Amino acid sequence: MSRPEAKGSAASLPAGFDAPVFAEPWQAEAFAMTVALHDKGLFSWNEWADALSAEVKKPDAAADGHDYYEHWLAALEGLLASKGLAAKPDVDAMARAWERAAHATPHGKPILLENDPHAAN
Repeated sequence: MSRPEAKGSAASLPAGFDAPVFAEPWQAEAFAMTVALHDKGLFSWNEWADALSAEVKKPDAAADGHDYYEHWLAALEGLLASKGLAAKPDVDAMARAWERAAHATPHGKPILLENDPHAAN
């Protein structure tokens, strides 16, 4: 196939096909973290698929799927907690610490966990 033919075939792709896969950076990070943890052998793809499936089948899941990565993150947190790798209270405490650090960091500066005003010095 020549270059012009390849270019022409892209025009026949479904609408939104070339849209970004991730709407927010945290979604890409959650995706990458899941792949990395699987690659380290912390869970199998079947375990992951079961965890994600359970989350997206919950009655509060949006019919249009706009909350897919929220369910992705919940599935990852639940899977890690069930394996004793990261307890939910610990994950929640770390998320709050990063949030405080983000609010305490001047604009344009890197967000560092030590910027959390409640961090132990």
